[in-house]
Amino acid sequence: MATFISCANQSPKSDYQTSDQFSDGKFHNTLKVTSGSGNMHKIIWRYITDKRKEAVPAQPIPVRTLDRQTLIAENDNAPALYRLGHSSLLLALEGDFWLVDPVFSERASPFSKFGPKRFHATPIDLDDLPAIKGVIISHDHYDHLDKNTISILKDKVEHFIVPLGVGDHLVKWQVDADKIQQLDWWQQINIGNANITATPSQHFSGRGLMDSNQTLWASWAIKTPDISLFYSGDSGYFPGFKEIGERLGPFDLTVMENGAYNELWADIHMMPEETLQAHLDVKGQAMLPVHNSTFDLALHDWHEPLNRLNSLSQEMGVTMVTPTIGQRMALSTNLSGTQTYQQRWWLQEQQAHTKPETSKARTVAKSEQPQS
Repeated sequence: MATFISCANQSPKSDYQTSDQFSDGKFHNTLKVTSGSGNMHKIIWRYITDKRKEAVPAQPIPVRTLDRQTLIAENDNAPALYRLGHSSLLLALEGDFWLVDPVFSERASPFSKFGPKRFHATPIDLDDLPAIKGVIISHDHYDHLDKNTISILKDKVEHFIVPLGVGDHLVKWQVDADKIQQLDWWQQINIGNANITATPSQHFSGRGLMDSNQTLWASWAIKTPDISLFYSGDSGYFPGFKEIGERLGPFDLTVMENGAYNELWADIHMMPEETLQAHLDVKGQAMLPVHNSTFDLALHDWHEPLNRLNSLSQEMGVTMVTPTIGQRMALSTNLSGTQTYQQRWWLQEQQAHTKPETSKARTVAKSEQPQS
């Protein structure tokens, strides 16, 4: 049974010793896995020797610009989703706006001048976002938890829903502790008409050399009276997906990790075949692939994840939706089989033979100090 967490009395500082995932001072996966550190010499050699044709897009990725007035006008009551890039999402649910893993900085890095740089602009400025009911975070890696973005957003957000330990980062960044709810796997919280459950994933955490697995990682089930969503966060393929499907499925839409994979770290990031299987395991109808097309985080070409998953979904008869960055995608219970959001925008982009300068993000959450 899932444990219900009251929004009114949940403390941001939890007793992690009571978590089944916590022992010996760290959080652990259900299965014994490796984060790839044991293959570090092989990984470094591959990064030195592998020759990729298109590590970054040859043409600018198409982005639809958003503004506050349009968002409010478009979302009176019907549920909708906007992909903002990488794994960042803006959800319109029950008349409220939610953000999932928002990263608006130019780099997914602890540094403002070094690290993976964005391929494309963000669809909207941080300052132009409407009031945000809640922010949901999957784990504390830099491409999912962005200190600069949180610091700018904190005063316009009512709730931060995070796995155990991640809230401690937010408190250090001056987020009001009363806004933070930290959940263990299978704990859930109701905010308005939205029910949010922290579900298992197979990954790891840490923002530096000395804090490995000090915070928990999670996938998320998000349900309202109108729609049921599953977000995988970052995860290797594991039996937990079937358990999620059995306990909380089916889902009208799954938002699945698809990118930054490699056989050298297969325990913590899914290969495309596993992404599709995980979608089936949780009993998803339509599937939206994320964790791609914004940052260069692996050894594959930028478009490979979408190409491979597109072929697999066609073979298996799975509806894969791929809205343009910033495009409004209306959410419904009959997304399966729809052609509306199946434009394969990246296919024409990868045909280009010239490579312009990398697009600069419209607004970058800036800081002269390293993130922590």
